[in-house]
Amino acid sequence: MSLTSILSAEAIDNAVKDCQAPESFCYKKFFKLCGLSAKTPQEIKNVFQLLDDDNSGYIEEGELKFFLQKFVPGARTLSDAEAKKFISAADDDNDGRIGAEEFQAMVLS
Repeated sequence: MSLTSILSAEAIDNAVKDCQAPESFCYKKFFKLCGLSAKTPQEIKNVFQLLDDDNSGYIEEGELKFFLQKFVPGARTLSDAEAKKFISAADDDNDGRIGAEEFQAMVLS
């Protein structure tokens, strides 16, 4: 499975281009532009699994830094501040990482 089997390549490109400037990443806008916020809970879970590099069931800060590169190879990395903001927005149980349910709630919020 790949991200383009769930989301259109054109939508992904538009979403990544929108946040290429340093410190410009906004997860809500990104999810909307790439079409993820309009997907089913199962499709969102499938995207989560593709983003969870080590298959731990969580997306940690180190994985989040390369979030955009998962969508488009060669895209910029997220800054420490952007990664921390991303985690804090979804991390309901304050364990410092994003679980599948937290990711789904974040995407659909």
